[in-house]
Amino acid sequence: MRFAWIDLREIPGPQLQAVVDAAVHTRMAGVLSTDAELLGTLPPTITRVLVSGGPAPAEDTSAADAKSPAGAGIDVLLRKFTTQEELDALAADNRAAADVPVTGFIDVRDDRTLRLSCAAAMVLPYTVIHFADPTKIPLEIVLAAAEPAEGKLVTVVADLEEAAIVFDVLERGSDGILYAPRNADEVFALARLLQATTPQLELSTLTVESIHHVGLGDRVCVDTCSHFEEDEGILVGSYSSGFVLCCSETHPLPYMPTRPFRVNAGALHSYVLGPGNRTNYLSEVGSGSTLLAVGADGRTRRVVVGRAKLESRPLLEIRAHAEDGRLVSLTVQDDWHVRVLGPGAKVLNVTELRAGDELLGYLAADKRHVGHPIGEFCKEN
Repeated sequence: MRFAWIDLREIPGPQLQAVVDAAVHTRMAGVLSTDAELLGTLPPTITRVLVSGGPAPAEDTSAADAKSPAGAGIDVLLRKFTTQEELDALAADNRAAADVPVTGFIDVRDDRTLRLSCAAAMVLPYTVIHFADPTKIPLEIVLAAAEPAEGKLVTVVADLEEAAIVFDVLERGSDGILYAPRNADEVFALARLLQATTPQLELSTLTVESIHHVGLGDRVCVDTCSHFEEDEGILVGSYSSGFVLCCSETHPLPYMPTRPFRVNAGALHSYVLGPGNRTNYLSEVGSGSTLLAVGADGRTRRVVVGRAKLESRPLLEIRAHAEDGRLVSLTVQDDWHVRVLGPGAKVLNVTELRAGDELLGYLAADKRHVGHPIGEFCKEN
């Protein structure tokens, strides 16, 4: 589970207490400071990280600091290291079963310090790393080297945008980040970022009522920047209360290669489900949009749209109902290679659907206003 430590060392005095209060209120994983007395006032629900010295982690902090009166209430000690000998000393402190875990900070600027950070990630409970290189290649190298390690990697980030990137590197991302906010608002924004996970959806079985050829119209193909699994697609529907799981083109097709990034989604008026229980019309989806990829078991993940293609094609309307009688409608291209998913991830060609066939869908509890869920009366036909 990803986490964040709040760095208090550079926060202006007038903002300090507000930032501390926000960190406690949002249940940030940890707070880092050179002020042991301040850390001692914080509740035990937050990891209190003590750094000795000035604005940068110092080299002379030792496990003994935790046992002094000034170090009471400290959970983790942070020491800077620059050599293998200093790293060995850190590891030895932890092997000596000190009262407080001792962890290390390293500034990665070249191949030597990069290799040293990889070694640290294998032996320390936490390894805090600042990368001088603005690319994420050094982070990728450390993540790969630390894959079997039990310790946690904490990456220093400059802003919230970098935090979001760091959490996604190599799909796994850094375990944690160290961030120095400018004010309490940035702490709350970071909390929202940490909570930006996608939910498990409870999919429903829908029974096909009818299939109608409705003539020419505009349909949208959604090309994402991700590779869909064979049982994944996106949720699309004519009504905001019900969606059908439209299959990606990961399965073999006659006359053309598979396109595992694409979903032939439906007519441009259709709703498509995205992160945060937000919908958009397919006509609004374009490069840079985010949608939910949904598996037949209800698992979800965010996918980024690389392109949306709108073209005029013959259309087919599928009408189905849920067990509670709720009507779900989907209008798609009238073509054999357009597919939806049924129970058990069964792949179904839309032109071969018949009344009584079963589809996988999602029933939403909310009505919609400009894509947002809202508890108002709304009837869709």
